[in-house]
Amino acid sequence: MPLPAFGASNALSLGVELELQLVNPVDFDLTSGANDLLELLSRKPFPGSVTPEMTQSMIEIATSIQTRHAPLLEELRAIRDTLVAACDRLNIQIAGGGTHPFQRWSEQRVFSKPRFEQLSQLYGYLAKQFTVFGQHVHVGCPSGDDALFLLHSLSRYVPHFIALSASSPYFQGVDTQFDSARLNSVFAFPLSGRAPFILSWDEFCRTYFTKMEATGVVKSMKDFYWDIRPKPEYGTIELRVCDTPLTVERAAALACYLQALCSHLLERTEPAPAEDDYLVYTFNRFQACRFGLDGTMVDPQTRESRTIREDILATLRRVEPHARALDSLTAIDEVERCAARDGNHATHLRRIHMQSRNVQALVQESVRALRVGPT
Repeated sequence: MPLPAFGASNALSLGVELELQLVNPVDFDLTSGANDLLELLSRKPFPGSVTPEMTQSMIEIATSIQTRHAPLLEELRAIRDTLVAACDRLNIQIAGGGTHPFQRWSEQRVFSKPRFEQLSQLYGYLAKQFTVFGQHVHVGCPSGDDALFLLHSLSRYVPHFIALSASSPYFQGVDTQFDSARLNSVFAFPLSGRAPFILSWDEFCRTYFTKMEATGVVKSMKDFYWDIRPKPEYGTIELRVCDTPLTVERAAALACYLQALCSHLLERTEPAPAEDDYLVYTFNRFQACRFGLDGTMVDPQTRESRTIREDILATLRRVEPHARALDSLTAIDEVERCAARDGNHATHLRRIHMQSRNVQALVQESVRALRVGPT
């Protein structure tokens, strides 16, 4: 089946998706509560939308289409409050974070849905290991060509979003020494990583996708697990590298940083994207996952190295006029605090573990942070 025509959407419009953890309030392990929670939520109108995910201990929420930081954050808080109230009724808890720190993948139950069951049969144990939690951000694009231009222009900034959102240092009961261990699980899937370097939507459809479809490997864009992928049915690109933050405030800030960055890139004052930009892509991506804001990244155009923290702070100065025009300076301020002072949520979780010396305390803190916001 050919790809649908690239849909009409307003440039720089936003949609945010968050995968969230369902937690047992007694032992703080994951709990298979998705069916009960979704049934309860279906009885009343829900702000945004809520859907099942791969396993029964996950759900995914999505906002409506937004254009400004304040309404986006307001909707995310309304979704959060609705979820918390429903979970309280069911005696379960809900949390952010890119991984649950001590769940065992073998104990997870695949959600009963044809696509998830098909993926479980195809990928075996990887499907249950995919009980990890990410934030996806959709950005509206005027055309398919603009979408591919943005997708490849953003490749240089992917380490920013990995490092800023990183909240998965603990997995299977141990500190992985990665700020984002979640992305290691994603990278295990075929057709993950980067998209092919094509800047024409017509060429992408006729040449690349048609050939891939003919192999029988893919049937739709859903079969690609790229870090950034086009979504023609929405008229967007979708950034997929972020861990789910511990707070909706951080989630909204990351989305609006991306929006301001896209606004800047669409001015086309930066060097045009090129295939050679990807020479350092995997290295930069690894550094962000492993070391977070303290990782090293190489500028693919100048070949200069600096810390990811330094590169974020320099980029914030360039995108500030765009953030001001988009009414998102509050979001940019939060990103700056994260990069310059407070650190990411992986750093916060390590501080909690240093104080408590137990992994259950990490889940308690994740539940608290989502419920009440930043301290």
